[in-house]
Amino acid sequence: MHRVKTGIFRACFAIGALLWAAGAFSQQTAVISISAQTQAVDDVLRRGRQLELERRWGDALTQYEDAVRQFPGETILQRRYDATRLHYDVQRRYADRSFNEVLLKLSLDRSLDLYSQVLLKIESHYVDAQDWRAIADRGLSGFEAALNEPSFLDHNVPQANRASTTQCVRELRNILSTRDIGSRQDVRDAAAFSANYASRRLGTPATAVVFEYLCGATNGLDQYSAYLTPDQLSEVYSQIEGNFVGVGIELKSQGTGLSIVRVIPGSPAEESGVRAGDRIVAVDGTDTTKLSNDQAANLLQGEEGSTVTFSVIGSDNSHRQMSVRRRRVDVPSVDQVAIIDKERGIGYCRLTCFQKTTARDLDVALWKLNREGMRSLIIDVRGNPGGLLMSAVDVADRFIDSGLIVSTKGRNPQEDASFSAHAEGTWRMPLAVIVDQDSASAAEIFSGAVKDSHRGTVIGVRSYGKGSVQGIFPLEGTNAGLRLTTAKFYSPTGKPYSHVGVEPDVVVRQAAKPIDGQIATTPNSADDQTLATAMSVIRGDNRSTPLQARSTR
Repeated sequence: MHRVKTGIFRACFAIGALLWAAGAFSQQTAVISISAQTQAVDDVLRRGRQLELERRWGDALTQYEDAVRQFPGETILQRRYDATRLHYDVQRRYADRSFNEVLLKLSLDRSLDLYSQVLLKIESHYVDAQDWRAIADRGLSGFEAALNEPSFLDHNVPQANRASTTQCVRELRNILSTRDIGSRQDVRDAAAFSANYASRRLGTPATAVVFEYLCGATNGLDQYSAYLTPDQLSEVYSQIEGNFVGVGIELKSQGTGLSIVRVIPGSPAEESGVRAGDRIVAVDGTDTTKLSNDQAANLLQGEEGSTVTFSVIGSDNSHRQMSVRRRRVDVPSVDQVAIIDKERGIGYCRLTCFQKTTARDLDVALWKLNREGMRSLIIDVRGNPGGLLMSAVDVADRFIDSGLIVSTKGRNPQEDASFSAHAEGTWRMPLAVIVDQDSASAAEIFSGAVKDSHRGTVIGVRSYGKGSVQGIFPLEGTNAGLRLTTAKFYSPTGKPYSHVGVEPDVVVRQAAKPIDGQIATTPNSADDQTLATAMSVIRGDNRSTPLQARSTR
């Protein structure tokens, strides 16, 4: 699973609250605060520009994404984020084997039919009404970005014609600005015209131009909507199901290789001796020091039963060569299940995501803890990027006996829904939930429901603020798909989560993060201030009630 974070406003709010509370110093403080914010934004733009010049689009995107969250009113940051994402998406697509295969197979007419299908799904399902002119303009901007990417040029533009790319885009922009574009058909016609025009002027395959219009139309809607290549669609389904074919590692790209952030328990990688903190410097003889996560993932992918060889440097600088056989790997969404205070019976478990198996796996974990003497529970959703809405509802329903858990609202009335708790089978022990800035989506549905229902105490820092629901739509005629934002979701008290997140009841700012984002294999409150605070809150809870037997639904 790869996120640009990937897995995206606190400073402005904090400044505003400070000024309101200290009115006597408001003018002076405002000048200082605005100056500090301006300097911070300038620093982000300077660092981002350097990353753009180095074509490190993923790193630049992460930088702008974090800055947009911190300074939501700075439109220049949003513009840089949008522009950078265009380049990142081109680079990522052309490193994707499955995308290139589709590109080669489709004729111009079939690619235009696919584009029409995408436009219809946007019109029918996207959460906000769209301006067709804006969609056409985004398509042209996507094509323009592609013409500045070596991966696109190498595939699609003869060397002799590359000097003409800027002029070609300028001409297209002038021509299309005179056309009336007020419908899906008009947008399709604009893409067809651009494809034929670029084919004549630059020798670019017309289908490749249509795909830039298609991806511009989808990927520019918001940061979560996107065209999914066949391999990306397959990965999404694997995340939902909780299993995939591979070696079982999570990677982070670095200049000195690919750092292994996590080794999935029971995976081929773990059995072969791969450890978190190792760096992969070569895969089947290919140097990885200059590869992105996606390029590395392509090298690591393969048929079930096949073998991949990689060179590893350990945290002690030891060099190892290992061969790992790919097989189906089950990804646990519930781990680190333990009684962390035997005297007081404090149970702990970590939810890594919300997939199809999460509620079932949580049931197993809860009964295990129950047998070991659990009298209270801490659930840790730090770093949890979310997942299935219904999985979050089912998990919340394990602890909340009545009332609303979450509601959704979209432009299409079919997307409007409310989900409530049921008394049957509720666990009634004292509960604490730990969140951080990377707890997103379904993790926010769960923690927000616990907070609003006063079922437990939420501890940590404000969560990510992803308050939207995405639908996955397979595209006919290909193995590709579409991820579209179809609705927004709201807390039990009606508060939106988008750009707001869940504010903890108890704020704890962790002094330091694990090196390279490594995830601890066991909970340790001595090294974890937030966990220590959660344990203190649980111990001081005077409302403790006996654990109720878990009935069958």
